[in-house]
Amino acid sequence: MLNRRILRIKAMQAIYAYVQAEGSNYLLALDRIADTFAPDLMAIEAQDRKLLEGQKQIATLLFKEWYETKKFDTEEKDREILNAAQDAVNFYQNSLKKDYKSFGNQMLTAVEEIYDRYLLTLLVMQEVTHLIEGEEKKAATRFTERTDVDLRGLLRNKALTKLQDNKFLEQRVIRRNVSWAGNLDVVQQIYKNGIKKDEQVLAYLDLVEPTYEQDHELLKHLYKNVIFKDENLQGLFEEQDLNWVENKSVVKSLVNKSIKMLEETTDEHLPLLDLSASWDDDKAFFEELYHETLKDDAKYEAMISESVQNWDVERVALIDKIILKMALCEMHIFRSIPVKVTINEYIEISKVYSTPKSKQFVNGVLDKLSQQLTASGAIRKSGRGLLDNK
Repeated sequence: MLNRRILRIKAMQAIYAYVQAEGSNYLLALDRIADTFAPDLMAIEAQDRKLLEGQKQIATLLFKEWYETKKFDTEEKDREILNAAQDAVNFYQNSLKKDYKSFGNQMLTAVEEIYDRYLLTLLVMQEVTHLIEGEEKKAATRFTERTDVDLRGLLRNKALTKLQDNKFLEQRVIRRNVSWAGNLDVVQQIYKNGIKKDEQVLAYLDLVEPTYEQDHELLKHLYKNVIFKDENLQGLFEEQDLNWVENKSVVKSLVNKSIKMLEETTDEHLPLLDLSASWDDDKAFFEELYHETLKDDAKYEAMISESVQNWDVERVALIDKIILKMALCEMHIFRSIPVKVTINEYIEISKVYSTPKSKQFVNGVLDKLSQQLTASGAIRKSGRGLLDNK
């Protein structure tokens, strides 16, 4: 199942994308002002270029002042200048609203698609059985002796049958609307270049009456050593998921645990692994983390700035600032999460996603701020959140 570190990472990536978009929207807003006062090269009458340049500079200055203070404080009377500055503000605000919603939705989709790839991976062997059955139909119409590997023995594999008949898998596949319909060539390559040539598969086919344990071991082997090592499958998932390198381990863990659950005594109603033990709670957790971190960005920026008085906050790596802000938000908002758990989680994230020195920096800032905020009563924990505060 997904753990909350993955959810924190997805929220961090969404916030990072939003901050990058914020900078782009700022520059695009300035471009709108520049375009408004750009000389019209097709104009019949000569234009006062100095006047246009002056209007552009004043409108630009007004927008930049609004950006810093979030209000207009000017005695400017020129309606063209005021309208251009207001247009830039409107564009900037509307663009941010769209990006805020878009990246929040993408964050949620990214997590759900991890589960989709788990389901798709489990469906690989179902498609393989269809290929075997298709070959058998073709072989029945031939007059010449078959020369390729006969994989009909896989159809008797009792562990594979349990996987194919599993109602939980069937329901989740329907609910998430996933299939190999558009990428059957990937499964065909796994079948042709992987399964048909695999020595353990060939040895299994020589068994007269394999035990359930042998059936189960073969199925585990196929997923671990054939399917997950197939370059075409990995290439497809990399195309679909920019973060597949990190998400692969999650999918692999979900698949391997699910296959392991298919014991001889289980029936078709065996519940396999879901997206999380409590997806509604986990979804609420990382959506709130995303929204609240961005909502109180200025507050957390000030906290960080005050904490690193001997270091220009503008020189702090962007990803470090996001990590620190998310950690501070989590300490404030989620009372049931112990402070030490939060600090440790973001230290681990910084090891992977930031600079070599980030671990010490993040640890130092969060340790200092958490003590100050706890002592002042700004951070209040309850229930399990009190475990490390005794």
